[in-house]
Amino acid sequence: MEKAKMSAYQLFTLILLFELGSTLVLPLASEAKQDAWLAILIAMAGGFCLFFMYYGLYHYYPDLPLTEYVQILLGSVLGKGLAFCYVLYFVYGAAAILRAFGEMLVTIAYPATPLFVINALFILVIVYMVYKGIEVISRTSEVLFVAMCLLLLSAFLLMMISGTIHLENVKPILEEGLSPVIKTAFTDSLYFPFGQIILFAMIFPYVKEREKVKRTGFLAIGMSGLILALVAAGNISVLGLDLASRAPFPFLASIQSIEVAGFLERLDIYFILFAMIGGFFKISIHFYAAVMGASHLFHVKHPSRLAYPMGMVVLLISMAIASSYTEYIQVWIKVESPYISPSFQVIIPILLLIIAFFKNRKKEV
Repeated sequence: MEKAKMSAYQLFTLILLFELGSTLVLPLASEAKQDAWLAILIAMAGGFCLFFMYYGLYHYYPDLPLTEYVQILLGSVLGKGLAFCYVLYFVYGAAAILRAFGEMLVTIAYPATPLFVINALFILVIVYMVYKGIEVISRTSEVLFVAMCLLLLSAFLLMMISGTIHLENVKPILEEGLSPVIKTAFTDSLYFPFGQIILFAMIFPYVKEREKVKRTGFLAIGMSGLILALVAAGNISVLGLDLASRAPFPFLASIQSIEVAGFLERLDIYFILFAMIGGFFKISIHFYAAVMGASHLFHVKHPSRLAYPMGMVVLLISMAIASSYTEYIQVWIKVESPYISPSFQVIIPILLLIIAFFKNRKKEV
């Protein structure tokens, strides 16, 4: 493990920025229609349960990351195989999110710039950050957390001043009943973003104040869930249900609707800043977990040495993952959301927690 420590507050800022990440700028729980905000809140409740499960594993092995204690729980051969699968999952996650943010920036800001160049510049900064270690990542999160909060507050304030918010657009509540809302919450929003907290099983051992990890995690998940629900409700109230459900980046469309005093308008820079900050931390945490997992698995003394070669792998996968943004979305809907995410975020951790419970109970006896 890397010899580094972080505070509970730094863990809070990391989780919050990670959770907001891509979910702040991409459509979330759109299948729940005007009840998207409610689906997010229900998924947040499920996220609390998932975090409690991940914390349970951390409680049994507070000094070890996920890729190490799976080898204790499952044995050397099976444990290493599962640890390797988790490394692949982290690498794929980093590449998929890098592709999504690259496509987004090309679409809204840099249409004449090749996607490969955007992705390469993005991953280069992230590789350098991961090379420096978790302490640098966590300190950076403290600074950018303040920037993200100021951006969010000012964006909502400008929407209110410009008069674009129409609360009647979010009515009627539960028009089609509670069933489609719950279905959306537990087949989509639970895994993205709340289930992705599984990555922090690689980071929890670096927290100095171990007794604060549970409270910090719950607080960060709760705050991120409330913000995402507020953004979803805000998008629908500004754009209307039809436009909000069709827009590839509804938060961008909401920001573009701002017009104050006839001169303060077209604030696309807000969205670009949200995308840059959120994407940076979302990819960084995935990539850091992949690098550390690979170093544990292959007994590399200096994990930073893996940063640059693995960064190249992530970049190449991000380009090969799909031929277009539409195909990328289809892969996400048909493969990752129904199969990959539930397996690595829910099913496997439940089995690990059951095994850890019985193994540690025998030790206590």
